[in-house]
Amino acid sequence: MTSPELCVVVGATGAMGTEITLRLARRGLRVLAVARRTDDLEKLAAADERIVPCTADVAHDDAIETISAHVDSPVRLALFAAGLPVRGSADTIPPGDVAVATNIKVGGLLRLLHAVRGQLVDGSRFVTIAGSLGLEPGPFDAAPGTANAAVFNLMRQLSALYGPKGVTTHTIAPGPVDTPRLRAFVETESAETGRDAEEIWERYRAKTTLGRLPTLGEIGWIVETLLAPEAAVLHGSVLNVDGGTRHGIA
Repeated sequence: MTSPELCVVVGATGAMGTEITLRLARRGLRVLAVARRTDDLEKLAAADERIVPCTADVAHDDAIETISAHVDSPVRLALFAAGLPVRGSADTIPPGDVAVATNIKVGGLLRLLHAVRGQLVDGSRFVTIAGSLGLEPGPFDAAPGTANAAVFNLMRQLSALYGPKGVTTHTIAPGPVDTPRLRAFVETESAETGRDAEEIWERYRAKTTLGRLPTLGEIGWIVETLLAPEAAVLHGSVLNVDGGTRHGIA
């Protein structure tokens, strides 16, 4: 039996999603690239003929049918890499924004599952990117901390549901990653506080034992590694890819 060659990536046009989508396509895999904005998807799809654009908003249940209609063969890897649009501490965040975050990170993950589960086979990988704030939140991380903690719980449930079927589940938990989005946050903080941007970057770097942040390329490499048959042994695992940011987490 030949190995499935279809991958599904939700959040494909974000910095991390783009890196992963292009890597999978370069390996000769077909990639169903899912995102909200058609123009961004078309630009991504133009980079490789193996990339198939699919416009869908995983914050809504109709995304299930939209994605499912494009899943025309067994799925080798389904990856959820959508980011969050909300931030703030428990004191400042509008309470409804926590629900928004949970709907995207947890509800969106379930919508991806429902869209592909009919094509998950023995050896398929079901993967999500869950921020490290779900394990060690800071004082200003009400939405990502809460939502990603729920993601860890849900993925453990899915490991028990799908492991007996030969479908392995994997949670990649990077700390801060050197991305354009993080650099924009640093510039915003610099402008708002008057602190030098390099000083703010040093604060991020100082939290890692490597002395630097993980790169998009390194996150992409982790996803590629999960395609290997031997990666089945990592079923149900949380892969901490943070440069040594977290403490007290095995």
